[in-house]
Amino acid sequence: MTRILLIEDEQKIRANLETVLALEGFAVTSANDGQVGLASARRERPDVILCDITMPVTDGYQVLAELRNDPELAGIPFIFLTARATLADLRAGMNLGADDYLPKPFSIDDLLRAIAARLARASQNQNARLTPRSPAELEKLGLTPREAEVLHWIAQGKSNPEIALILDMGLATVKTHLNHVFEKLGVENRTSAMLRALESGDGAG
Repeated sequence: MTRILLIEDEQKIRANLETVLALEGFAVTSANDGQVGLASARRERPDVILCDITMPVTDGYQVLAELRNDPELAGIPFIFLTARATLADLRAGMNLGADDYLPKPFSIDDLLRAIAARLARASQNQNARLTPRSPAELEKLGLTPREAEVLHWIAQGKSNPEIALILDMGLATVKTHLNHVFEKLGVENRTSAMLRALESGDGAG
C-alpha cells in the first residue's frame, strides 16, 4: 500500500484530505506542523509527501530543504499544497526541489493525478537505478550552461512551462534551448534526452 505523509496545519483541510486519501486506498500519516512532519518522514519513510507552505515554526520550504539535504530522504516525491501561488512562490518551491505544486483550492482529481505522476516518475528512476546530475555536470555532454539547466529539469520530469517558471525565461526560449539539446545529443524527443541525462548521472557516457 502506498504511504502518504500529509503535512498541513489547518485541521479541517488535513482531516478532509486524510479521509479522501484513505478512501482512495492510501495509507495516510498526518502531521500538523513542519517539525512533526520531518520526524514522521524520518520514521515512516513515506512514498509521497504532501506539504503546506505556510506553517508556524517550520514552514514547507524548510521542510523540503531539510529533506533534500538528507541522502536517505532526498528522493521522496514532494508535492506542495498551498494558497501561495505567485510566480515567486512557485519558482522558490521548484528551485528547492519540489516535484509538483498544487495551488489551493485544488480538485481531488488534480491531487490524485499529481500523486500518480510522481509515483510513476519515482518508480522509473528506481528501476533504472539512475540519478539525474546537476546542471554543471551535464555540460560534459557538450551543452551550454543554460542548455544543461534545461536538460536537468527535463530529467526531473518538469514540463516546458514549469522550466520557464523555474529558470525565469520565456516559453519560446525554453523550446529553443530544448531544440539545441536534441541536436547536440542526437535525439528526437524529450524522453530520449531525459534518458541521456539519467545515464550521465549513472556515470555512463
